[in-house]
Amino acid sequence: MAATSPAPAPPRILLAGDAHGRLHQLFKRVKSVNQSTGPFHALLCVGQFFSPEGAAEGSPEDVTDYLEGRASVPIPTYFTGDYGPAAPRLLSKAAAGARGFAPGGIEICPNVFWLRGSNRFTLHGLSVVYLSGRKGLGGPGCYSQDDVDALRALAEEPGIDDLFLTNEWPTGVVSGSDTSNVPNQVLDPNGYDPIVAELVAEIKPRYHIAGTKGVFYSREPYVNDSAAHVTRFIGLANVGNKEKQKFIHAISPTPASVMSSADINAKPPNATLSPYVGSAKSVPIEEAPKRAAENIDSQYWRYDVKRQRHGEAGGGGLCFKFVSSGSCQRGSRCSYRHDEEAVEHYQRNVCFDFLNKGKCERGPECKFVHSLSGETALRDARPPSERRRVESSCWFCLSSPDVESHLVISIGEVH
Repeated sequence: MAATSPAPAPPRILLAGDAHGRLHQLFKRVKSVNQSTGPFHALLCVGQFFSPEGAAEGSPEDVTDYLEGRASVPIPTYFTGDYGPAAPRLLSKAAAGARGFAPGGIEICPNVFWLRGSNRFTLHGLSVVYLSGRKGLGGPGCYSQDDVDALRALAEEPGIDDLFLTNEWPTGVVSGSDTSNVPNQVLDPNGYDPIVAELVAEIKPRYHIAGTKGVFYSREPYVNDSAAHVTRFIGLANVGNKEKQKFIHAISPTPASVMSSADINAKPPNATLSPYVGSAKSVPIEEAPKRAAENIDSQYWRYDVKRQRHGEAGGGGLCFKFVSSGSCQRGSRCSYRHDEEAVEHYQRNVCFDFLNKGKCERGPECKFVHSLSGETALRDARPPSERRRVESSCWFCLSSPDVESHLVISIGEVH
Protein backbone atom coordinates (compact mmCIF):
# COMPACT_ATOMS: atom_id res chain seq x y z
CA MET A 1 0.00 0.00 0.00
CA ALA A 2 1.36 3.36 -0.97
CA ALA A 3 2.45 5.54 1.90
CA THR A 4 0.31 8.60 2.51
CA SER A 5 2.07 11.91 2.07
CA PRO A 6 2.47 13.96 5.25
CA ALA A 7 0.09 16.84 5.77
CA PRO A 8 1.56 20.21 4.78
CA ALA A 9 2.91 22.30 7.61
CA PRO A 10 0.50 25.00 8.79
CA PRO A 11 1.23 28.56 7.65
CA ARG A 12 3.38 30.72 9.90
CA ILE A 13 1.98 34.20 10.40
CA LEU A 14 3.37 37.29 12.15
CA LEU A 15 0.99 39.75 13.80
CA ALA A 16 1.84 43.39 14.57
CA GLY A 17 0.11 46.24 16.37
CA ASP A 18 -0.13 49.93 15.50
CA ALA A 19 2.83 50.83 13.29
CA HIS A 20 2.20 54.60 13.66
CA GLY A 21 4.29 55.13 10.53
CA ARG A 22 7.41 53.52 12.02
CA LEU A 23 7.80 51.19 9.08
CA HIS A 24 11.60 51.12 9.09
CA GLN A 25 11.57 49.92 12.70
CA LEU A 26 8.75 47.45 12.04
CA PHE A 27 10.28 45.85 8.96
CA LYS A 28 13.76 45.75 10.52
CA ARG A 29 12.28 43.69 13.35
CA VAL A 30 10.29 41.50 10.96
CA LYS A 31 13.39 40.83 8.88
CA SER A 32 15.35 39.85 11.99
CA VAL A 33 12.59 37.54 13.26
CA ASN A 34 12.14 36.01 9.83
CA GLN A 35 15.86 35.23 9.55
CA SER A 36 16.19 33.82 13.07
CA THR A 37 12.97 31.83 13.50
CA GLY A 38 11.31 31.93 10.07
CA PRO A 39 10.43 31.68 7.39
CA PHE A 40 7.04 33.34 7.89
CA HIS A 41 4.42 33.53 5.18
CA ALA A 42 2.87 36.92 5.95
CA LEU A 43 2.64 39.86 8.35
CA LEU A 44 -0.80 41.09 9.43
CA CYS A 45 -0.88 44.61 10.89
CA VAL A 46 -3.79 45.89 12.98
CA GLY A 47 -4.26 49.32 14.50
CA GLN A 48 -3.10 52.62 13.02
CA PHE A 49 -0.61 51.95 10.22
CA PHE A 50 0.21 55.61 9.52
CA SER A 51 1.62 58.36 11.74
CA PRO A 52 -0.74 59.94 14.28
CA GLU A 53 -1.26 63.68 14.63
CA GLY A 54 1.91 65.47 15.76
CA ALA A 55 4.04 62.33 15.90
CA ALA A 56 7.74 63.03 16.33
CA GLU A 57 8.71 59.63 14.98
CA GLY A 58 7.37 57.59 12.12
CA SER A 59 7.06 60.47 9.70
CA PRO A 60 5.31 60.03 6.35
CA GLU A 61 8.79 59.79 4.83
CA ASP A 62 9.07 56.30 6.32
CA VAL A 63 6.08 55.22 4.28
CA THR A 64 7.20 57.16 1.22
CA ASP A 65 10.49 55.26 1.13
CA TYR A 66 8.52 52.06 0.49
CA LEU A 67 5.98 53.63 -1.85
CA GLU A 68 8.77 55.06 -4.02
CA GLY A 69 10.95 51.94 -3.99
CA ARG A 70 13.84 53.22 -1.86
CA ALA A 71 13.20 50.46 0.69
CA SER A 72 11.85 46.92 0.40
CA VAL A 73 9.38 44.94 2.50
CA PRO A 74 10.73 41.53 3.66
CA ILE A 75 7.47 39.51 3.59
CA PRO A 76 3.92 40.08 2.28
CA THR A 77 2.28 42.58 4.63
CA TYR A 78 -1.43 43.35 5.06
CA PHE A 79 -2.82 46.29 7.07
CA THR A 80 -6.26 47.48 8.19
CA GLY A 81 -5.45 50.79 9.92
CA ASP A 82 -5.99 53.11 6.95
CA TYR A 83 -6.17 56.32 8.97
CA GLY A 84 -3.95 59.14 10.21
CA PRO A 85 -3.34 62.71 8.93
CA ALA A 86 -1.16 61.60 6.01
CA ALA A 87 -3.14 58.45 5.13
CA PRO A 88 -5.51 59.97 2.50
CA ARG A 89 -2.60 61.47 0.57
CA LEU A 90 -0.40 58.39 0.82
CA LEU A 91 -3.23 56.06 -0.23
CA SER A 92 -4.71 58.28 -2.95
CA LYS A 93 -2.73 56.75 -5.82
CA ALA A 94 -3.61 53.19 -4.82
CA ALA A 95 -7.26 54.16 -4.32
CA ALA A 96 -7.45 55.85 -7.72
CA GLY A 97 -5.98 52.82 -9.48
CA ALA A 98 -8.08 50.22 -7.66
CA ARG A 99 -10.70 48.55 -9.82
CA GLY A 100 -12.88 45.51 -9.40
CA PHE A 101 -13.14 42.90 -6.69
CA ALA A 102 -10.09 42.96 -4.37
CA PRO A 103 -10.89 41.06 -1.16
CA GLY A 104 -7.19 40.26 -0.65
CA GLY A 105 -6.23 43.91 -0.54
CA ILE A 106 -5.03 46.73 -2.75
CA GLU A 107 -1.27 46.66 -3.33
CA ILE A 108 0.15 50.09 -2.44
CA CYS A 109 3.75 49.01 -3.09
CA PRO A 110 5.52 45.66 -3.57
CA ASN A 111 4.57 43.31 -0.71
CA VAL A 112 2.22 45.76 1.09
CA PHE A 113 -1.54 45.31 0.78
CA TRP A 114 -4.26 47.63 2.05
CA LEU A 115 -7.24 45.67 3.40
CA ARG A 116 -9.94 48.20 2.72
CA GLY A 117 -13.53 48.14 3.95
CA SER A 118 -14.50 44.64 5.05
CA ASN A 119 -14.26 41.27 3.39
CA ARG A 120 -12.99 37.71 3.56
CA PHE A 121 -10.01 36.23 1.71
CA THR A 122 -7.87 33.11 1.87
CA LEU A 123 -4.25 33.42 2.99
CA HIS A 124 -2.20 30.20 2.72
CA GLY A 125 -5.33 28.18 3.44
CA LEU A 126 -6.50 30.40 6.30
CA SER A 127 -9.88 32.11 6.05
CA VAL A 128 -9.23 35.75 7.01
CA VAL A 129 -12.04 38.24 7.71
CA TYR A 130 -11.31 41.91 8.34
CA LEU A 131 -12.85 45.27 9.20
CA SER A 132 -10.65 48.22 8.29
CA GLY A 133 -10.92 51.73 9.69
CA ARG A 134 -12.21 52.66 13.10
CA LYS A 135 -15.34 53.84 14.85
CA GLY A 136 -16.00 57.49 14.05
CA LEU A 137 -18.22 60.10 12.48
CA GLY A 138 -17.61 59.03 8.90
CA GLY A 139 -15.03 60.12 6.36
CA PRO A 140 -11.70 58.54 5.44
CA GLY A 141 -10.46 55.96 7.90
CA CYS A 142 -13.87 55.22 9.46
CA TYR A 143 -15.73 52.00 8.78
CA SER A 144 -19.23 52.27 7.35
CA GLN A 145 -22.62 50.70 7.87
CA ASP A 146 -22.11 48.83 4.59
CA ASP A 147 -18.82 47.43 5.91
CA VAL A 148 -20.61 46.12 8.99
CA ASP A 149 -23.57 44.73 7.03
CA ALA A 150 -21.22 42.84 4.73
CA LEU A 151 -19.58 41.09 7.69
CA ARG A 152 -22.96 40.21 9.16
CA ALA A 153 -23.82 38.55 5.85
CA LEU A 154 -20.51 36.65 5.79
CA ALA A 155 -21.18 35.43 9.33
CA GLU A 156 -24.31 33.68 8.07
CA GLU A 157 -22.37 31.60 5.55
CA PRO A 158 -21.25 28.05 6.47
CA GLY A 159 -17.70 27.33 7.54
CA ILE A 160 -15.27 28.57 10.17
CA ASP A 161 -13.17 31.71 9.79
CA ASP A 162 -9.65 31.36 11.13
CA LEU A 163 -8.72 35.00 11.70
CA PHE A 164 -10.70 38.20 12.29
CA LEU A 165 -8.71 41.45 12.03
CA THR A 166 -10.00 44.68 13.56
CA ASN A 167 -8.31 47.84 14.73
CA GLU A 168 -10.27 48.44 17.92
CA TRP A 169 -10.88 45.96 20.71
CA PRO A 170 -14.34 44.46 21.28
CA THR A 171 -16.26 45.84 24.24
CA GLY A 172 -16.49 43.27 27.02
CA VAL A 173 -13.64 41.04 25.88
CA VAL A 174 -12.21 40.84 29.42
CA SER A 175 -15.54 39.71 30.90
CA GLY A 176 -15.11 36.33 32.59
CA SER A 177 -11.33 36.51 32.25
CA ASP A 178 -8.71 36.56 34.99
CA THR A 179 -7.65 40.22 35.05
CA SER A 180 -5.59 40.10 38.25
CA ASN A 181 -2.30 40.53 36.41
CA VAL A 182 -3.26 42.43 33.26
CA PRO A 183 -1.82 45.89 32.46
CA ASN A 184 -3.98 48.86 33.44
CA GLN A 185 -4.57 49.77 29.79
CA VAL A 186 -6.57 46.57 29.34
CA LEU A 187 -9.12 47.78 31.91
CA ASP A 188 -9.22 51.34 30.52
CA PRO A 189 -12.59 51.72 28.71
CA ASN A 190 -11.02 53.77 25.89
CA GLY A 191 -10.29 51.94 22.64
CA TYR A 192 -13.18 49.49 22.93
CA ASP A 193 -15.91 49.23 20.31
CA PRO A 194 -19.34 47.62 20.92
CA ILE A 195 -19.93 47.07 17.20
CA VAL A 196 -16.73 45.02 16.97
CA ALA A 197 -18.02 42.99 19.93
CA GLU A 198 -21.25 42.27 18.07
CA LEU A 199 -19.40 41.25 14.93
CA VAL A 200 -16.97 38.90 16.64
CA ALA A 201 -19.88 37.28 18.50
CA GLU A 202 -21.53 36.59 15.14
CA ILE A 203 -18.45 35.64 13.10
CA LYS A 204 -16.95 33.41 15.81
CA PRO A 205 -13.38 33.32 14.43
CA ARG A 206 -10.73 31.05 15.87
CA TYR A 207 -8.47 34.07 16.41
CA HIS A 208 -9.44 37.71 16.86
CA ILE A 209 -6.54 40.16 16.42
CA ALA A 210 -6.79 43.86 17.34
CA GLY A 211 -4.65 46.94 18.05
CA THR A 212 -5.18 50.56 19.23
CA LYS A 213 -4.98 49.93 22.99
CA GLY A 214 -1.20 50.22 23.04
CA VAL A 215 -0.77 47.08 25.12
CA PHE A 216 -0.23 43.36 24.58
CA TYR A 217 -2.98 41.10 25.89
CA SER A 218 -3.59 37.43 25.16
CA ARG A 219 -6.93 36.39 26.61
CA GLU A 220 -7.78 32.85 27.70
CA PRO A 221 -9.64 31.01 24.93
CA TYR A 222 -13.41 31.28 25.21
CA VAL A 223 -16.16 28.91 24.12
CA ASN A 224 -18.44 30.33 21.45
CA ASP A 225 -22.19 30.27 21.73
CA SER A 226 -23.65 27.70 19.27
CA ALA A 227 -20.24 26.77 17.82
CA ALA A 228 -17.88 23.86 18.51
CA HIS A 229 -14.57 25.73 18.46
CA VAL A 230 -12.99 28.25 20.80
CA THR A 231 -11.79 31.78 20.03
CA ARG A 232 -8.50 33.30 21.12
CA PHE A 233 -8.23 37.09 21.40
CA ILE A 234 -4.84 38.77 20.92
CA GLY A 235 -4.35 42.51 21.43
CA LEU A 236 -1.03 43.97 20.27
CA ALA A 237 0.98 46.96 21.46
CA ASN A 238 2.31 49.84 19.34
CA VAL A 239 5.47 49.34 17.32
CA GLY A 240 8.51 50.66 19.23
CA ASN A 241 6.56 51.51 22.40
CA LYS A 242 8.63 52.78 25.34
CA GLU A 243 7.06 50.33 27.78
CA LYS A 244 8.60 47.43 25.82
CA GLN A 245 5.16 45.87 25.39
CA LYS A 246 5.05 43.10 22.80
CA PHE A 247 4.15 44.46 19.37
CA ILE A 248 4.97 41.38 17.27
CA HIS A 249 3.47 37.96 17.86
CA ALA A 250 3.75 34.73 15.87
CA ILE A 251 1.05 32.13 15.31
CA SER A 252 0.92 28.98 13.21
CA PRO A 253 -2.69 27.82 13.03
CA THR A 254 -3.80 24.87 10.96
CA PRO A 255 -6.63 26.05 8.67
CA ALA A 256 -10.02 25.00 10.04
CA SER A 257 -10.91 23.67 6.61
CA VAL A 258 -8.45 20.77 7.01
CA MET A 259 -8.78 20.13 10.76
CA SER A 260 -10.44 17.03 12.16
CA SER A 261 -13.68 17.31 14.12
CA ALA A 262 -11.82 16.25 17.26
CA ASP A 263 -9.31 19.07 16.88
CA ILE A 264 -12.04 21.61 16.11
CA ASN A 265 -13.98 20.53 19.22
CA ALA A 266 -10.97 20.53 21.56
CA LYS A 267 -11.42 22.80 24.61
CA PRO A 268 -8.27 23.96 26.46
CA PRO A 269 -8.47 23.51 30.26
CA ASN A 270 -8.38 27.30 30.81
CA ALA A 271 -11.22 28.06 28.40
CA THR A 272 -13.94 30.41 29.68
CA LEU A 273 -17.48 31.13 28.61
CA SER A 274 -17.91 33.65 25.82
CA PRO A 275 -17.60 37.23 27.11
CA TYR A 276 -20.32 38.24 24.63
CA VAL A 277 -23.12 35.88 25.73
CA GLY A 278 -26.32 37.92 25.88
CA SER A 279 -24.69 41.00 24.38
CA ALA A 280 -24.97 40.29 20.64
CA LYS A 281 -26.79 43.06 18.79
CA SER A 282 -27.08 45.09 22.01
CA VAL A 283 -26.08 48.26 20.15
CA PRO A 284 -28.26 49.45 17.25
CA ILE A 285 -26.16 48.86 14.17
CA GLU A 286 -27.55 52.05 12.64
CA GLU A 287 -25.12 53.89 14.90
CA ALA A 288 -22.24 52.70 12.73
CA PRO A 289 -21.10 55.73 10.67
CA LYS A 290 -21.02 55.87 6.91
CA ARG A 291 -17.62 55.76 5.22
CA ALA A 292 -17.20 58.40 2.54
CA ALA A 293 -16.97 56.66 -0.84
CA GLU A 294 -13.54 56.86 -2.42
CA ASN A 295 -13.43 54.16 -5.08
CA ILE A 296 -14.72 50.86 -6.34
CA ASP A 297 -14.66 48.99 -3.06
CA SER A 298 -17.45 51.28 -1.82
CA GLN A 299 -19.61 50.06 -4.72
CA TYR A 300 -18.95 46.51 -3.67
CA TRP A 301 -21.13 43.41 -3.70
CA ARG A 302 -22.26 44.22 -0.16
CA TYR A 303 -24.99 46.41 -1.70
CA ASP A 304 -26.53 43.25 -3.15
CA VAL A 305 -25.96 41.25 0.02
CA LYS A 306 -27.50 43.94 2.21
CA ARG A 307 -30.68 44.03 0.12
CA GLN A 308 -30.97 40.25 0.09
CA ARG A 309 -30.65 40.07 3.85
CA HIS A 310 -33.44 42.60 4.32
CA GLY A 311 -35.81 40.67 2.08
CA GLU A 312 -35.45 42.96 -0.91
CA ALA A 313 -33.74 40.54 -3.26
CA GLY A 314 -34.56 40.68 -6.91
CA GLY A 315 -36.44 43.64 -8.26
CA GLY A 316 -34.19 43.91 -11.29
CA GLY A 317 -31.05 44.98 -9.44
CA LEU A 318 -27.63 44.23 -10.90
CA CYS A 319 -25.24 41.73 -9.34
CA PHE A 320 -22.12 43.69 -8.42
CA LYS A 321 -19.90 40.60 -8.43
CA PHE A 322 -20.90 39.79 -12.02
CA VAL A 323 -20.69 43.39 -13.24
CA SER A 324 -17.27 43.99 -11.68
CA SER A 325 -15.63 40.68 -12.59
CA GLY A 326 -17.72 39.18 -15.39
CA SER A 327 -18.69 36.14 -13.31
CA CYS A 328 -20.64 35.22 -10.20
CA GLN A 329 -20.15 31.98 -8.27
CA ARG A 330 -23.85 31.95 -7.36
CA GLY A 331 -24.74 31.43 -11.03
CA SER A 332 -28.43 30.76 -11.61
CA ARG A 333 -29.01 30.91 -7.84
CA CYS A 334 -28.12 34.60 -7.78
CA SER A 335 -31.11 36.85 -7.11
CA TYR A 336 -29.68 39.68 -9.20
CA ARG A 337 -29.28 40.32 -12.89
CA HIS A 338 -26.18 39.23 -14.80
CA ASP A 339 -26.08 41.89 -17.51
CA GLU A 340 -23.27 41.70 -20.10
CA GLU A 341 -23.94 45.25 -21.29
CA ALA A 342 -23.53 46.53 -17.74
CA VAL A 343 -20.16 44.74 -17.58
CA GLU A 344 -19.02 46.66 -20.68
CA HIS A 345 -20.14 49.99 -19.22
CA TYR A 346 -18.47 49.17 -15.92
CA GLN A 347 -15.19 48.45 -17.70
CA ARG A 348 -15.45 51.97 -19.17
CA ASN A 349 -15.44 53.37 -15.62
CA VAL A 350 -19.20 53.94 -15.35
CA CYS A 351 -20.45 54.20 -11.75
CA PHE A 352 -22.12 51.00 -10.53
CA ASP A 353 -24.79 52.93 -8.61
CA PHE A 354 -25.57 54.88 -11.78
CA LEU A 355 -25.95 51.62 -13.71
CA ASN A 356 -27.97 49.93 -10.98
CA LYS A 357 -30.23 52.72 -9.73
CA GLY A 358 -29.99 55.36 -12.44
CA LYS A 359 -28.45 57.83 -10.03
CA CYS A 360 -25.53 58.25 -7.65
CA GLU A 361 -25.93 59.97 -4.30
CA ARG A 362 -22.23 60.86 -4.11
CA GLY A 363 -22.54 63.64 -6.64
CA PRO A 364 -19.28 65.43 -7.56
CA GLU A 365 -17.37 63.43 -4.96
CA CYS A 366 -17.84 60.24 -6.99
CA LYS A 367 -14.79 59.40 -9.11
CA PHE A 368 -16.79 57.36 -11.61
CA VAL A 369 -18.67 58.24 -14.77
CA HIS A 370 -22.37 59.09 -14.69
CA SER A 371 -23.04 58.66 -18.39
CA LEU A 372 -23.31 55.78 -20.85
CA SER A 373 -21.62 57.83 -23.58
CA GLY A 374 -18.17 56.52 -24.40
CA GLU A 375 -16.82 60.01 -25.08
CA THR A 376 -18.08 61.28 -21.73
CA ALA A 377 -16.63 58.25 -20.00
CA LEU A 378 -13.17 58.90 -21.39
CA ARG A 379 -13.36 62.53 -20.35
CA ASP A 380 -14.72 61.84 -16.87
CA ALA A 381 -12.31 58.95 -16.23
CA ARG A 382 -9.64 61.53 -15.45
CA PRO A 383 -9.17 62.41 -11.77
CA PRO A 384 -11.51 65.24 -10.62
CA SER A 385 -8.53 67.48 -9.81
CA GLU A 386 -7.23 67.06 -13.37
CA ARG A 387 -10.65 67.80 -14.83
CA ARG A 388 -10.89 70.94 -12.71
CA ARG A 389 -7.51 72.13 -13.96
CA VAL A 390 -8.61 71.68 -17.56
CA GLU A 391 -11.95 73.39 -16.99
CA SER A 392 -10.46 76.34 -15.11
CA SER A 393 -8.23 77.20 -18.07
CA CYS A 394 -10.96 76.77 -20.69
CA TRP A 395 -12.17 80.16 -21.98
CA PHE A 396 -15.46 78.82 -23.38
CA CYS A 397 -16.54 76.56 -20.43
CA LEU A 398 -19.30 78.42 -18.58
CA SER A 399 -18.25 76.74 -15.30
CA SER A 400 -14.73 78.15 -15.62
CA PRO A 401 -13.76 81.27 -13.67
CA ASP A 402 -11.75 82.31 -16.76
CA VAL A 403 -14.69 82.20 -19.17
CA GLU A 404 -14.44 84.86 -21.90
CA SER A 405 -18.16 85.54 -22.14
CA HIS A 406 -17.76 88.24 -24.80
CA LEU A 407 -16.43 85.57 -27.19
CA VAL A 408 -19.46 83.28 -26.72
CA ILE A 409 -21.98 83.97 -29.51
CA SER A 410 -24.70 81.46 -28.51
CA ILE A 411 -25.45 78.56 -26.17
CA GLY A 412 -27.17 75.41 -27.40
CA GLU A 413 -27.25 71.63 -27.25
CA VAL A 414 -25.47 69.20 -29.53
CA HIS A 415 -27.49 66.17 -30.69
